[in-house]
Amino acid sequence: MDDFVGVKIVRDLQGKVSERVLLIECETVPESFVQQIVDFKPTHVLMIDAAILGLRPGRAKLLEPERLVDFPAFSTHMLPLRIFCDYVEKMSKARNPD
Repeated sequence: MDDFVGVKIVRDLQGKVSERVLLIECETVPESFVQQIVDFKPTHVLMIDAAILGLRPGRAKLLEPERLVDFPAFSTHMLPLRIFCDYVEKMSKARNPD
């Protein structure tokens, strides 16, 4: 229940990852960063966000964008995350991890 988790992780990774990794603090408007993501030409995109998954507090789960429809649609984001993920994948041509 803490939407700050993504920002905290990005801040903690600053200066600790390769320059080939683009870290962005998107907060509640990730759609504002689509062009920056596309211009970076990523091979993969990992989005970190707080969500109600029915897990114990502090637990994490890696989800494919297709699974986002399995969870409640309540969001602090202007654009639903599933739509955002599909759009970023299409625009950036980042590979699906399959």
